Amino acid sequence: MRDEILTYWEMCAREKGSLQRGMYFREPPAVSVVLMSRRPGAPYEDSLSDDGTELIYEGHDVKREPGTDPKSVDQPWMLPSGEPTENAKFAGAVELHKASKPLIRVYEKLRPGIWSDKGLFELLDYEYKEMGPRKVFKFRMRLSDAPDDIVPRDQVDEFKRAIPAWVKQVVYKRDKGRCVLCGAQDQLHFDHELPFSKGGTGLTPENVRILCARHNLEKGAKIQ
Repeated sequence: MRDEILTYWEMCAREKGSLQRGMYFREPPAVSVVLMSRRPGAPYEDSLSDDGTELIYEGHDVKREPGTDPKSVDQPWMLPSGEPTENAKFAGAVELHKASKPLIRVYEKLRPGIWSDKGLFELLDYEYKEMGPRKVFKFRMRLSDAPDDIVPRDQVDEFKRAIPAWVKQVVYKRDKGRCVLCGAQDQLHFDHELPFSKGGTGLTPENVRILCARHNLEKGAKIQ
């Protein structure tokens, strides 16, 4: 919903994935996602009109590598693997879908962990232009009058219950691959310390731990 204030995890739940970068292209008619910021020190120069209907969104830089300043290198069309970048996917969508105008969900960062849903925008055009010593992408978007549907509550709950792969990796390393109660190393399970039914989530390592099958079953039997 436009101008709704969301936590980071609520935003991820709505988009049914962990949002770790700023641009997510989805082949139309699916809705793509961009994350923007106009806060001091923001890494990109995004600008939104005063009435919130016109957005100029800057493309993204090359990945930071030792000895490379991303701000001195042209924003890339291709990844080292030869696959197109998100920049290239969005630019290609402009060319391929001129009539239908691909839809983009825009979220703006207000402060750490807090975001604002700016609504659905139509992707209209882009430039790949000289900005100082390099070339950058500038995507032009306009607020859409398409229906602004909300993800159903059951889909949000399903996402919050799931334990993402990155959380499992952090927890497995932290708990040394053992049951935190008895040290067993076989028949292990990832457990919500505060159960989902009581408001717990699998989206953060702090609420996930490793239990062996026996202790996991014993815990389940005690939950009222």
